[in-house]
Amino acid sequence: MASVAVVGVGAIGAAMAAAVQAAGGHELVLCARRPVERVVVELPDGSSVAVGAPLLTDAGRVEAPADWVILAVKAHQTQGAADWLSALCGAATTVAVLQNGIDHAERVGPLVGDAQVLPVVNWCPVEPVAPGRVRQRDVLRLAVPAGPAGEGLAALLGAHAEVTVGGEFAREAWRKLCVNAVSGVMPLAGRPAEIFALDDVREVARALARECAAVARAEGVELSERDADDVISWLEALPADAGSSILADRVAGRALEWEARNAVIGRLGRRHGVATPVADTVSALLHAASDAGT
Repeated sequence: MASVAVVGVGAIGAAMAAAVQAAGGHELVLCARRPVERVVVELPDGSSVAVGAPLLTDAGRVEAPADWVILAVKAHQTQGAADWLSALCGAATTVAVLQNGIDHAERVGPLVGDAQVLPVVNWCPVEPVAPGRVRQRDVLRLAVPAGPAGEGLAALLGAHAEVTVGGEFAREAWRKLCVNAVSGVMPLAGRPAEIFALDDVREVARALARECAAVARAEGVELSERDADDVISWLEALPADAGSSILADRVAGRALEWEARNAVIGRLGRRHGVATPVADTVSALLHAASDAGT
């Protein structure tokens, strides 16, 4: 049995908690900023599951480090989770970071002491539908680097998630970054995935995805323009009402995760002399929108 703490019980945190609970045999605790009466996940098959783990709102109530910490707060909220990470992490702890972006270890490492940081790419479409209630539209698909930590996460979740260990992890992380970056168009327009049916919007999105792929190649990751075009095709195939976490935050007037999802493309592009005019424009507009929400 493993002790597992989920830090951040939003959409993906709730889905991960439900998967850990379904795997069985683990000691699970939820860690959140504010109390929630209960956490319910609507599963892809139409059923619902309530997560029966205790929920803590005070890091001071943590009694001992956990074997596993699943960090599911958004990238720009990482510093706000520092107290939880300090209380939950020990030398034998593995921190699975389910955040957007490509710099998980650099962002989280300074906050977890001797604990091991495991970057995780998440491909599960899940969204909040009410306080404490989320909808999981498809199976929980995760990608992790090769090694014992990634294998351990796969074993922890068992049959309740599809975990790809190893393979071309860096390429998968950059491909997800392309999806996240292009999804930044949604909050700027205030519209879900149906916006990609518009020819002019789709071409802006395609240019943005191709810039992201060019920066990936400069970073030594083989992501072609064809891969970028495939991202656009994937977005076009989403249900018209499919949103994204950054759209939900924009609608709710919250600060946006613009740096890890969008600004990073231009920042790394400038390091390599790769021009990223579309990425820079979208990032600047998201920054402005985020400031308006704070």
